[in-house]
Amino acid sequence: MLPDIRVGIDVGGTNTDAVALDRDDRLLAKAKVATTVDVTSGITAALDAALQQLERARERVTHVMLGTTHATNAILQRRGLGRVALLRLGGPATHSIRPLFAWPSDLREAVSAGALIVDGGIEFDGREIMPLDIDGARRFFESVAEQIDGVAVASVFAPVSAEHEVRVADAARDVLGSDTQVSLSHEIGAVGLLERENATVLNAALVGVAHSVGLALERALAAHDLSPQTFFAQNDGTLMSLEHALRYPVLTIGSGPANSMRGAAYLTGASDAIVADVGGTSTDIGVLAGGFPRESTMPAEIGGVRTNFRMPDLVSLPLGGGSIVRRWDGHASVGPDSVGYELVERALVFGGDTPTLTDAAVAEGRAELGDPRVGGARPGDLEGALELADAMLADAIDRVKLARRAQPLIVVGGGSVLVPGRLSGVSEVQRPQHFDVANAIGAAIASVSGEVDRIFHPGPGGRAAAIDEACEEARSRATHAGADPERIEIVEIEEIPLAYLTNAASRIRVKAAGPLAA
Repeated sequence: MLPDIRVGIDVGGTNTDAVALDRDDRLLAKAKVATTVDVTSGITAALDAALQQLERARERVTHVMLGTTHATNAILQRRGLGRVALLRLGGPATHSIRPLFAWPSDLREAVSAGALIVDGGIEFDGREIMPLDIDGARRFFESVAEQIDGVAVASVFAPVSAEHEVRVADAARDVLGSDTQVSLSHEIGAVGLLERENATVLNAALVGVAHSVGLALERALAAHDLSPQTFFAQNDGTLMSLEHALRYPVLTIGSGPANSMRGAAYLTGASDAIVADVGGTSTDIGVLAGGFPRESTMPAEIGGVRTNFRMPDLVSLPLGGGSIVRRWDGHASVGPDSVGYELVERALVFGGDTPTLTDAAVAEGRAELGDPRVGGARPGDLEGALELADAMLADAIDRVKLARRAQPLIVVGGGSVLVPGRLSGVSEVQRPQHFDVANAIGAAIASVSGEVDRIFHPGPGGRAAAIDEACEEARSRATHAGADPERIEIVEIEEIPLAYLTNAASRIRVKAAGPLAA
């Protein structure tokens, strides 16, 4: 069955959006509702609103794509996280740095159910550092069996050889049960033990969150007698199947800005531009490169923890429609706190008592909503707020640019009315039609991807054979994530020769992407 009607849903800090597109990518319905405290009921409300517009056509819904902040919020708020047993395969070489040593204490207490280093690990050339202490691993799993929700396993140079991690995973399921959730570092992070280990632990802690979100989405669809294929958006602007997301929930972090950038590319037809996603709480600014978000080469910090899986290269500002405006020593300050989804209750133009950036935009004539007389009655509270916000935005744009010349700026998101028509360093400001739901559109039109990032040691076939192996592995991962195997393309290849090693090794990163499988 070819995709007929696709529903894209994106959860933001202030609003939850839903759109419906047909197989020709025409917009059939769109809805925007306030994000709720529990998030899930907001998803249900947005889905209900979009399906009501489809009427009888709702029976043609074949695919639903969700971009959600559940994983990010769980880490930031330290709520709903599973208890994880971490086993590092790296003794005695890595005993000098204990597992999770740099984690914030409150997050470590919420997640860690025990951590241990046992002998094992791999050298950069594939040789064992030490023989794997599989008996020590079994004893560790037996000691934590009654207090864990999942297991994380990280081995030195696992991206070179996953043998030790796979053996330990088998032992974990043998001791703890075949349904035990085991996260392996070679499937999640890139080269770099500590950051990869951190990402693996976070992934194991988020499995329960992903299951609850998936169940809530299935229940909302079942309430409408729908049983479409469901996908989660991930942080590179592509999709993964629900089954894949339940195994790798950490990859959904950063999906919101990525969706917005993909939506901006679709709505404007641009493949290279600067994109600003302005919401009610924050603004994310990034760069489109070839129609996809430019990825960061720096380790990503999530909730105070350094990780090394791929994230969009963004500059984030505490600047949105709900940002609270204050006066300090006669000068305006904006944020960083926001009224968020309470904007329609607390902003001046809606009868509230809290000056916000939305009130300043209405008072200056940039936006038309609520009662403009209310905001205009308190000009002293709002004076200078928009000028400060414009300066913050212009500075952030300069920070993401790679060239001195002015570039076009595509503005999307419900708060994009705050952005002026002209900005320093920008050749033109574009607000495409349906800019307010670009994030949900980005989820609905996204392709499915698979990625490989590891060290290869060329064999008899040399460099070409290593690249072919990486491409084939990336295609396989894209297929498992839900892409049509006949239409997968290699969209990115990066090769970095490791000149400081004694043999001819290279770090090869390959991304494959393709449309949804029928």
